[in-house]
Amino acid sequence: MLAGLGPPPSHGQAALEVHAFDVEANASVSGAVVHLVNESIGVEATRRTDDQGATQWEGLSTGGTYSVFIEESDQFYEARVSGIELRADATRSVTLLLRPVAAYELDEVVVEGGRSVAEVNRVNAEVSSSLSAASLEDLPVEGRNVTQSLYRLPNVTPSTGFFAEAPNVTINGTNGLYTQYLVDGMDNNEQFLGGPQFDVPSGVVKDVTVLTSTYSAEYGRTGNGIFNVTTKSGGNEWTGEAFYLTRPGPPLDGAFGDETPTQRDLSGNTVKSGFQRQQGGVTLGGPIVEDQTFFHVNVEHTTDFKDNLLDAPGVRETIDGQNHLTYASARVDHRWNDQWRSTVRFNANRVHLDNQGGGLTGGVTFASAASAEERDGVHAALQNTYVGEKLVYESNLQYSRFNWDAGNPVNPNSPRVNVEGPDGTLRAALGHPGFTFDSVENTFQLQQKVSYPLGDHSLKAGADVLLSDHRLTGGGNPNGNYTVRLRQSQFDRFRSAEIGPSLTPSELPDVLGANAQALEVDNYRVELRPSSFGVRQDLVGLYVEDEFSPASDVTLTAGLRWDYDSLSEATLGREHGDWDNIAPRLSLNYSLDERTTLRGGYGIFYDKIVYSVVSDALQVNTNTEGFQAQVRDLVKKDRLPSHTAVGEVTFNGNRTLGQTPPPNYLQGPTASDVEGTPTDVLGQAQILNPNGYENPETHQFSLGAQRQFGDDLLAYVDLIHTRTFNLYRIRDLNAPTSFEITENDLEEVQSDPTRDPSDLVRSEEAANDARPVAPRPGGARRITMTEMKGEARYWAANVNLIKDRAGDIYSYRLSYTLSSRRNNTDDINFRAEDANDFEAEWGPSVNDRRHVISAIGSAYPTDRLRVTLASLLQSGQPINRVPNACDPEEGEEGEICFGTRDLNGDGTYRGGQYVGDSDRFPGASRNTDRLPWSYQFDLSLQYGWSVAGGRVIARADVFNVLNTENLSGFANSATQSNQIQVGPPGSDIEEKNAGSPRQFQFGVRYEF
Repeated sequence: MLAGLGPPPSHGQAALEVHAFDVEANASVSGAVVHLVNESIGVEATRRTDDQGATQWEGLSTGGTYSVFIEESDQFYEARVSGIELRADATRSVTLLLRPVAAYELDEVVVEGGRSVAEVNRVNAEVSSSLSAASLEDLPVEGRNVTQSLYRLPNVTPSTGFFAEAPNVTINGTNGLYTQYLVDGMDNNEQFLGGPQFDVPSGVVKDVTVLTSTYSAEYGRTGNGIFNVTTKSGGNEWTGEAFYLTRPGPPLDGAFGDETPTQRDLSGNTVKSGFQRQQGGVTLGGPIVEDQTFFHVNVEHTTDFKDNLLDAPGVRETIDGQNHLTYASARVDHRWNDQWRSTVRFNANRVHLDNQGGGLTGGVTFASAASAEERDGVHAALQNTYVGEKLVYESNLQYSRFNWDAGNPVNPNSPRVNVEGPDGTLRAALGHPGFTFDSVENTFQLQQKVSYPLGDHSLKAGADVLLSDHRLTGGGNPNGNYTVRLRQSQFDRFRSAEIGPSLTPSELPDVLGANAQALEVDNYRVELRPSSFGVRQDLVGLYVEDEFSPASDVTLTAGLRWDYDSLSEATLGREHGDWDNIAPRLSLNYSLDERTTLRGGYGIFYDKIVYSVVSDALQVNTNTEGFQAQVRDLVKKDRLPSHTAVGEVTFNGNRTLGQTPPPNYLQGPTASDVEGTPTDVLGQAQILNPNGYENPETHQFSLGAQRQFGDDLLAYVDLIHTRTFNLYRIRDLNAPTSFEITENDLEEVQSDPTRDPSDLVRSEEAANDARPVAPRPGGARRITMTEMKGEARYWAANVNLIKDRAGDIYSYRLSYTLSSRRNNTDDINFRAEDANDFEAEWGPSVNDRRHVISAIGSAYPTDRLRVTLASLLQSGQPINRVPNACDPEEGEEGEICFGTRDLNGDGTYRGGQYVGDSDRFPGASRNTDRLPWSYQFDLSLQYGWSVAGGRVIARADVFNVLNTENLSGFANSATQSNQIQVGPPGSDIEEKNAGSPRQFQFGVRYEF
């Protein structure tokens, strides 16, 4: 019976399972009276253990900490575990070890355990790991950004993404876009591409957990992994903090040299030496009505100061820029009566990032072409929970809005002008960033959950519906983009002029002392259709699960989940859909004794479809007569299925006009000036897949063991294998015939003094002649389509040892992972090197590491002092070897120069600028080489003293203490990384980027 249980729960059900175990008889104890107490929110409850020696509380609050105990009797001494923290959507297992009175003297009995993470999981086979608020407080974390701490968890590493803002961590070596981010069990995903919408600051976090394999049927929409943040709530005691944090930058920070950009801000964009951060915030929580209504609020703001160097003809000047990041959170918990309780949560973020012009080591973008990236969002959630005698019911509703404007221009009505010198080198960029990307998402989520115990079974079922409406304004510049080639006299005048960083396109002729008509325009392109378009994505998930305990030492969990994603039928006719996403889950947990468990599981998991796959197929599409004729020809040639409805896979997307011959300077037509549809040939157009889109499908296998030593030491080992199907990749339906340059071909050319490697290259004209459908007016050379046929394989062995502080002056967490991830596609924009030969693409994932060693040690020599050293050692990530595009006549001695990286002549494609793939060096397989190991050591020092009823804590964090220049193992984008290198396998590595040098961060906070 649930006696007087009235906690205000967090979002997502939390549960606690307690086992009573007689250590002398080595048997479970039935009929024992277990007490549950949470003084911080006024909770007391009592239950008896069943025939299996277990009892369970469902629908608990994650607020405060719990104690469970069995009082002393004539049979057993008291057994107690205190400081138990719960997380959203999870069941925690605690074993009370009962020592018979007759077998032990009183002074031999330890009757209470402190707060402990070292408790064996006796419930399921979930492979997961957590960081509590206390652990996060001890860790050296940059800018209080929780995502900067996640790679301390097993099976999580810093990520190489495919754009600057991509998620900075990866689970199991896969693309970080496919990870699910949750707050209190509810959606926190940027739906357009992926990653978190709301970057949760540490002042809000009670617990962050990573789920990496064989998790409950309650979780869906990813086969990769899940990060679930449980937020803090108020209690009967007033708590709060006020903090100030700074990263002062030079002269304290280390450096590797001016030519290597080695620092990133919290948004993922690179910054130069001189970067500084100022950060502050407040948190307050407490009772509105004692034992009934509580609140918790947090506000944090960060200002970054960053300088770029404008180094262009006529000017060499520093351009100042700033980032402003503000995060606000609030939640209120209220108990209506003994059965009904409600929680309201609100999160908002406003992020403004300057792209002020210039560059890290000297750029040519003037301030007139500056822009700002803005990422603004809001989440509002309501949860209601009913706790009956047996039935627990939960209803969650959330609304979120997210606006991502990647390039809000300073001069929105200006054309873009790229100014080239006489040699064709870009010397200045003026007026406008040259593109538009403004995405708006509005999302509603509804969750319904029930759980009910029935004998030895614990049953639960639920439904999860998420509806997202998308609108994207994208494409090129509706004011036009000009490329101007200066004559030598004009260029000399440009270099000798005294100009400022705000030079605009209309001012350029005066600076050059020339009439505008005298400027030679080499190229002109204008966006003709700068409209907004999008579709709605409907996600529906249904699940049932049975946790069955046929004996006290065995728990069998069987679940079944069904998922539907409306984007799977995302042809305009909505005729095809992926309706058979049925996902069984099965796990077994067997307790060898009270301190040792074996666990294993298997499950099928389906990803949601990344919205940008469909958005790209709309934006880069066209429905001109010439293009539709090409698509019909592809159907006739069996490059597309016979049922393809051309009008349903083509769409009037963005359209850029390239005028030939180019117009006079600043006299080009705009969208309003062009009548009808252009008939120029596009480099690429993309269609919707006539078969719809299959949801990526992952089969997960896991086998593990846990062993608890004493009351504060936990060891566990997990073996993980995943097999993933239906991954995204780009197929060129109009690809030229296969073309290969072999190592023998290259050797023959090198041995012939009358030839050079460029002789082996197939020209673009020859490649176009080898396409199945010839380019035609209004059509395209490359006709692409996303297909869901990629695959991946992952193997891992993970060993962990966790020592809780308990009553000692130290604690530690050690983790070692041996792993391998191979695939034949790495991203939604991934294409095969040659003629859609994806079998030749099998190789290590871009985020593959063979070895990862993470070690965290904390010492508490006095009550006032805390010292934490955190290390991360990783073997090198893969290198993809590409041809050297240098001119054969200008290459240095020993260089093999092809004059291009496009050896087979099939051309560049949209998306390639993110993936960074190109033709590989002759004879090289994909990701064939490796970067060297990386070594990172971070240090945190904290010292506190009592002041005015609270504590003042001063801290210093040092990142990369040894100032190691790491070429691998840090978060960055693929095109900026060292993972794309020119030359044959085994050749030298060009250091294009590096992890951050030594950095210092100082802070002070007052807490009570």
